[in-house]
Amino acid sequence: MDLAFTEADEDFRKELRTWLDANLPQEMRRSEFWADKSDAEQFQIRRDWEAGKAKAGFAGIQWPTEYGGRGGTPGMKAIYDQEMVLANAPTTVNPLGLAFLAPTVMFLGTEEQKKTIIPELLHNKTIWCQGFSEPGAGSDLAALQMKAEKQGEEYVVNGQKIWTTNAMHGDKIFTLARTGPSEASRHAGISMLLIDMHQPGVEARPLKQMSGASEFGEVFFTDATCPITEILGGENEGWKVAMLLLSFERGSSAIGQYTEFRKMWDEVARAALSTDRDGEPAAKDPVLRQKLAEQLVDLECLKYHSWHILTSTSKGKDLGFEASMTKLMWSETFRNLSDVYSDVVGPQFQVAGRPGVSRGELTTMALWSRSCTIWGGSSQVQRTVVAERVLGLPK
Repeated sequence: MDLAFTEADEDFRKELRTWLDANLPQEMRRSEFWADKSDAEQFQIRRDWEAGKAKAGFAGIQWPTEYGGRGGTPGMKAIYDQEMVLANAPTTVNPLGLAFLAPTVMFLGTEEQKKTIIPELLHNKTIWCQGFSEPGAGSDLAALQMKAEKQGEEYVVNGQKIWTTNAMHGDKIFTLARTGPSEASRHAGISMLLIDMHQPGVEARPLKQMSGASEFGEVFFTDATCPITEILGGENEGWKVAMLLLSFERGSSAIGQYTEFRKMWDEVARAALSTDRDGEPAAKDPVLRQKLAEQLVDLECLKYHSWHILTSTSKGKDLGFEASMTKLMWSETFRNLSDVYSDVVGPQFQVAGRPGVSRGELTTMALWSRSCTIWGGSSQVQRTVVAERVLGLPK
């Protein structure tokens, strides 16, 4: 395991920091800047800022240059993830497109799809959302029921998707639908369609989360259409495409997540020092101190796992099912750290946006952590994948 970045990678870090210093205003790095702005205003500010970042060459760090990327190394991508967190830079408004759809299109899309989808995605001209889950098909994705019937040169789509990130801002959606028979296997007869959200027959409705945000939505398709050319990976090959895409979703190195959670741990420790518990700081509670110590150890394990993965990918290794190990580690570390935060502040943990900016941020992150052990394959699913596909244990 190599615990050092190369000289070229560190030169990239200096270049990125210089650009951020010049182009990311200090007020945008603080929560107060966003507090009085509507969701729509926040989204547009982030969209415009991110488009400028892409224009300057700081997006698609590992993407090939022919697709508008930087052609950088895995180390550069890890540094990018680190520095964006350390600078409190706005998070991407196009996460599903950038992290999941684009690599999938590069791998198996047609040349026309590569030329049209990737550049517009990179510069936020097209915002993508993902339509996988349905009311009766969450963790059991193969139970999906949405149908797409071929009529001439297009599919006619009917059904519903739920827990759709960016549903209210999406211009297009990559989604799974049944296009063929499934008698032989529930995984057969499924296709990945690329559907325009701005058409009659597509309705997106917001879902209010317990944090107060509406990042998710549900999408209804009523005789919506999709040209037969707008299919990714071939008709009835959608399950294979979905599994490839999920391998990108589950990720490789988690250095960015480690950086974010380490900052969160520091905030939780400060909260323990300033929270009264029977006349004394909560930090003096020996049980709580032990829990904080345990989470710090888990964070360091996540860091070294991330370095191990980064070393492997830098040498050209294809992680395959090992990506499930990373997803399992970072999501459960995040969830457990959030549980410690709830132990520190008590019932206030359930209330987002209470006085104190840092506490409000911690509460929002902690509430969000509840979803991270579910999406992208639940922790139970990840353990099964690791046991069967990585360790070779019997079913």
